[in-house]
Amino acid sequence: MAVQKQTEIKIDISLDENNVPEKMKWSAPDGGISNMVTKAMLLSFWDPEEQETLKMDLWVKDMPLDQMHLFFHQTLVSLSETFYEATKDEKMTATMKDFCDYFADKLKLKKN
Repeated sequence: MAVQKQTEIKIDISLDENNVPEKMKWSAPDGGISNMVTKAMLLSFWDPEEQETLKMDLWVKDMPLDQMHLFFHQTLVSLSETFYEATKDEKMTATMKDFCDYFADKLKLKKN
């Protein structure tokens, strides 16, 4: 099948003198996103030849710890949902969601 269309996602990162991210923004024109400010990102790529994950995990130096906790919790929940969509493995998905609940409980993220 021939490629019908190409798209681009752009990430701009401003670094301090020690190459630590100070500001980040991203754009995805096909999704209607232009220069959206973010404080953290986790990006993973699969290398099929080496059979390993290549990662780019960045956050700005003023990212508040409470927001980092929420970011990780929401990412873990999202990963469990994505895992289910990719594998339909209900048992492991339930185990992953149990861990997400445990994570939220230990960090006191649950709202009463």
